[in-house]
Amino acid sequence: MRNSILGWLFVWCGCVVLLSACYYQKPDYSDEWDLTESRKDSLDFEATHHYTENFNFLLVGDSLCLQSSHPYHNPGRADAGADSVTVFGDDRLVVADIMIVPEDSVDSVWVKVARDQYTMGWVRESDLLSEAIPDDSISYFIHTFSDTHLIWFIALLAALSVVYLVRRMRRKRFHVVHFDDVGSCYPTLLCLTLSGAATLYASMQNFVPDTWMEFYYHPTLNPFGLPFILGLFVASVWLIVILAIASVEDVCRQLPLSEALLYLFSLLGVCVVCYLFFSFATLCYVGYPCLLVYAWWALWRYFRYARCPYVCGRCGAKLRAKGRCPRCGAWNE
Repeated sequence: MRNSILGWLFVWCGCVVLLSACYYQKPDYSDEWDLTESRKDSLDFEATHHYTENFNFLLVGDSLCLQSSHPYHNPGRADAGADSVTVFGDDRLVVADIMIVPEDSVDSVWVKVARDQYTMGWVRESDLLSEAIPDDSISYFIHTFSDTHLIWFIALLAALSVVYLVRRMRRKRFHVVHFDDVGSCYPTLLCLTLSGAATLYASMQNFVPDTWMEFYYHPTLNPFGLPFILGLFVASVWLIVILAIASVEDVCRQLPLSEALLYLFSLLGVCVVCYLFFSFATLCYVGYPCLLVYAWWALWRYFRYARCPYVCGRCGAKLRAKGRCPRCGAWNE
């Protein structure tokens, strides 16, 4: 009974530590005796909105209208005729000023952005963020991937269906991870790692969205120095890259080029399915038990059907059991 209580206490303390490590530290101004009120307001705004003056945006929309006149004196629409300037897609904008306009019922936050010293103006924050993203290559990748992953999934699923039907009609073997796998652990580990990363991503969306937004505005590929869950996610992304390279190398070494390409194409489709399923399932809070079941099933399939503990003494091919080598025909005792 005592051991059970201590076990639950250990688990509870571990959960508290992990959850407390998920958040970025908020700035503490108690020791800043010379901090001005305007500087404090700027730091508070940056902590909640994740950007401040001199932050760079990249316009990804077709165009954005900027109001030339001061919003306090003209709280009308930002696209009001001659009193506006227009910037276009792929323009880079820098935040020149930020102002709170309480009388604006649409959006009280107005941002002054500038493309150059001759093209600048005010725009509501909601309009700016709907048309622009942080000017960083990682942020651009996150934005693009979030907008197109469903299209990629549908295209891959359709292509895989066509390939499967063609192979079935020709009665040729079709290697697929988990089902008719090759003797390599890397594809299975790749699928499991990707599923875990998708679960982590959706968990941040559910429980600590500000942590993910801070990373989106200030991304880094260094997992150290980040909150625990975010550092674990970045580390898993690096592991996915390493496992993907290892999978390509091992599969191409074991299979002929045509079969290796089909296998890698099917592996890509399985990875996309895993990512989408666990992302949406975790948002509905059912992804965690599904991940445990999938991990157990995938490892069981690998150790039961795909693991190759032996190597041919003549050609070095991997063997699932002792006997005749399917590559060179040598008998292995």
